[in-house]
Amino acid sequence: MIKLRTYVYMDSLQPQLAEYMATVSQGFLPVPGDACLWVEVSPGMAVHRLTDIALKATRVHLAQQVIEREYGSMVIHYRDQSDVQEAGRVLLSRMGADWHERQAPRITWQEIIRGMTPDHTVLINRQNRRGSMILPDQSMFILEVEPAGYIIYAANQAEKAANITIIDVKAVGAFGRLTLAGREADVDEAAAAALAALERPAGT
Repeated sequence: MIKLRTYVYMDSLQPQLAEYMATVSQGFLPVPGDACLWVEVSPGMAVHRLTDIALKATRVHLAQQVIEREYGSMVIHYRDQSDVQEAGRVLLSRMGADWHERQAPRITWQEIIRGMTPDHTVLINRQNRRGSMILPDQSMFILEVEPAGYIIYAANQAEKAANITIIDVKAVGAFGRLTLAGREADVDEAAAAALAALERPAGT
């Protein structure tokens, strides 16, 4: 029995998020503007079957596949939205599932820290080497969600909404985590967009 933990569709990857995803991609690198589907299932090994179904059914590219004992995730993308949507429809059909049956996201932590100190920003930048750097006096928004895959959708919607800098996005494991920074007003707007996105994550 395959449990659908995360199923979320992005119509257009935003520039920073696409570039960030490319730094951890094991397969075909996504580029800004690609449509993208993130699927996470349990048990983890089941993701091989779903990947095979999606790649054989359409022209989509596989950007990433992470297999842990409990969870497995796959990320497919393509410039044409219809190919990504069709891949999702086919794999759900083969599973005998509907995307509405996915596990709902649960926010486990959210916070905005304003006027960051230099000591704090330096440590964050040393810990996070794949995204951009946070600067002193900027505001920082941190978000943690379960299941992990939904954090990608939250990050994409946040970047759509405001002029912010993506510092870190972790979307595998039990919890997903997002760190972004910018001017106070922009961070407030991005945070609101990220939280709203998790209330109704897109399935198609």
